[in-house]
Amino acid sequence: MDSIRQNKVARLIQRDLSEMFQQECKEYTVGAMLSITTVRVSSDLSYAKIYVSIFPSERSESVMKSLEEHNKSIRFILGRKIGKQMRIIPELRFFVDDSLDYIDKIDELLK
Repeated sequence: MDSIRQNKVARLIQRDLSEMFQQECKEYTVGAMLSITTVRVSSDLSYAKIYVSIFPSERSESVMKSLEEHNKSIRFILGRKIGKQMRIIPELRFFVDDSLDYIDKIDELLK
């Protein structure tokens, strides 16, 4: 169970990363639409798991590769945004959130 502090930090990271990918980091998304669905922060606030939904899903592999290559610069830009509110900027780990594809598959099977 996450603490209140973990939830606040997760929401802060989710909001700022979403803004970053819309404005400053468009080139990292490799022409795909990217949305941050969930952020989970470790109990010591040093790691953050970021779940990303990618549209179209065919480009998810190239987008994830690009995000991993630019992980340090993304963390640096995030640090400039939230540096006044946090002492340690967490290490970022990106994961594909394929729940939308799963929902589409279930819908198709039900039809």
